[in-house]
Amino acid sequence: MQARDHVTPLVLTLDEEENLARTLEALGWARRVVVLDSGSTDGTERIARGFSNVAWFIRPFDDFKSQTLHGVRATGIETDYVLALDADMEVPAAFVSELESRFLGHGHAGARVAFDYAFDGRRLLGSVYPSQVRLFRPDALRLELRGHGHHFEVEGSVLDLEARLVHDDRKSLERWLSAQLGYSRHELARLDRGGASRLRDLLRRAGVMPLAAFAASYVRAGGPLAGRAALRYAYERATYEALLALRLLRARDRS
Repeated sequence: MQARDHVTPLVLTLDEEENLARTLEALGWARRVVVLDSGSTDGTERIARGFSNVAWFIRPFDDFKSQTLHGVRATGIETDYVLALDADMEVPAAFVSELESRFLGHGHAGARVAFDYAFDGRRLLGSVYPSQVRLFRPDALRLELRGHGHHFEVEGSVLDLEARLVHDDRKSLERWLSAQLGYSRHELARLDRGGASRLRDLLRRAGVMPLAAFAASYVRAGGPLAGRAALRYAYERATYEALLALRLLRARDRS
């Protein structure tokens, strides 16, 4: 079975001109790619419309869950499966090959995917980026908002794929920092709601998560073997956690 006949990639975008071309170039195998934009003001639309297999849609952003569900249900997707991607995720040929050899035609409701984390094309030896369900039957999809992100779940059989997607975000430092500020705000709201406390959340409330994140990320990325890329990854993860820690401290000071 060919992936092009059974899988439609869905890409969510907002000012992604630094990333989108690479993502879409790796989706040349797809008969149709849905790009759902949140109102980009850079060259995102021009890049997307330069690919003949792209269907372009615009919807004002409210949250990831609503945006994703709109992309799945209201953009004319008719294939058996949807592959949900961020604009900084690339699909290697080995991934498509595994879809066709191990996934399609076997009755699965979805697939769980791991990621290779990269900086400017250089892949790290590892990362703290978790495996996620990213391939699913539209009618089996269940989405849950968790802090700044969204969690995909499906009802039915889920296959763990061996081939990995590549996460390689090349946005400017200024845009990256702006995004982290927004993510940390949403994560603070999740922490304020309470609920089950994971070790990570306990470390956050104790104020030591930035240090723990730096150490864990540096080791997972390959440490000295990965050179500056491992340091950059560790500093990025620690920076996000530091922003969240500052929000937690300021919230306590006001209470």
